[in-house]
Amino acid sequence: MKKLFAFLKKDKNTDNNVDLDMSRVPTHIAIIMDGNGRWAKERNLPRALGHRAGVETIRRIVKECNKLGVKYLTLYAFSTENWNRPLEEVDALMKLLVEYLKNEFEELNANDVVINSIGNISKLPQICRTELNCAYEKTKNNKGLILNLALNYGGRNEIVEAVKEISLDLMNKKISKDEITEDLFSKYMYTKEMPDPDLIIRPSGELRLSNFLLWQSAYSEFWFSDINWPDFHEKQLRTAIADYQKRDRRFGKVK
Repeated sequence: MKKLFAFLKKDKNTDNNVDLDMSRVPTHIAIIMDGNGRWAKERNLPRALGHRAGVETIRRIVKECNKLGVKYLTLYAFSTENWNRPLEEVDALMKLLVEYLKNEFEELNANDVVINSIGNISKLPQICRTELNCAYEKTKNNKGLILNLALNYGGRNEIVEAVKEISLDLMNKKISKDEITEDLFSKYMYTKEMPDPDLIIRPSGELRLSNFLLWQSAYSEFWFSDINWPDFHEKQLRTAIADYQKRDRRFGKVK
C-alpha cells in the first residue's frame, strides 16, 4: 500500500485551470473507467492495486462533478463480461466495492450525493447488495449529484430484459402494441426517469463503448483519452467538458 500511495503522490496533478461555461455543464456524464490494469502494469504493481488507485480517481471525480453542478454521474464499474476475469481479481473488485461504500458513505451523504446502482445486482455477493441497498435507502432523498454505479451491467442485456418485461405487460394486457414507443421503451430501462448521458468519457486509449449504455447513448457526445483511469484528474474532466461545450448538438435537426 505504501508503494501505491507513493505512485499516487508522484502522479498527482493539481492544475485544474480549465475555463468552463457554467451555464452549459452537462446534466449527465457517463464514464467507462478503463486502464487500471495497464496503470498497474506500467508501475510493476499488482492489478488489484491498479483498481485501488482507480477508487482514488472516483473520489476526485465525484467531488468535482458535484462541485460543477453535474446532476447525474454514471460510472461503469463492473460489466456482465467482467465475470470472465480471474476469480481473485473479481473477488478483489467486490471487496473494493464494499470498502468504497463503507469508507465514502459519510462524506457522500454529507455532500448530498445519492448513491444509486444500475444493472442486475442480484448476481452480486450478498454483502455487496446489502451495502448498495443500505447506501441508497439512506441517500435517496438527497438533492445533489446522483451517482450511478453500473454493476453487473451490460447494454445488450439491459435491452433484452426490457423486451421481456414489455412482452409480459403485453400478455397481461397492461399495455397495447400501439403504445410501444421509444419513450415507453425507455421506461423499462435501468435508467428510467433519468436523462440520457450528454457526455460519455473513456480514458485508456480504447475507442469503443464496450456494451455500455447502448440505448441511451444514441445522441451522446464522446470524449476519448489515452490517459489511464488512475491518472484521470479534475483537469481531464474539465477538459472533456470544455470540449463538449464547443460542439454543436443538433439531434438530427438542421441548425
